[in-house]
Amino acid sequence: MSEKRITGLDIQKQVRHWLKTPINGYLGSSYGQDTKALLQRPMSAGIADDYLAKLKRDVPILGMLPADSVNIYGRVRGNEAMDLMIEVAGQGIAVEDLEN
Repeated sequence: MSEKRITGLDIQKQVRHWLKTPINGYLGSSYGQDTKALLQRPMSAGIADDYLAKLKRDVPILGMLPADSVNIYGRVRGNEAMDLMIEVAGQGIAVEDLEN
């Protein structure tokens, strides 16, 4: 019997799925994200840490990676916009590309 292995691409797909799923998107489950709520609070309030903690709860494989393997970055665009990127093991996933 051949052994299946989870690859970095598999993990990226799981994170992309999480980013595409609105919070409570599955009946009876809090799985998913609420990026708009993230953007409505100051980053100094620890909201980014909470966001990543929820990601790790919802996608448990991320907890098996080294502590600094999952990060979030924001870049201000104009006066009222911010571009967000989730980095997983060195690979970036642009949040705005997945929300539409």
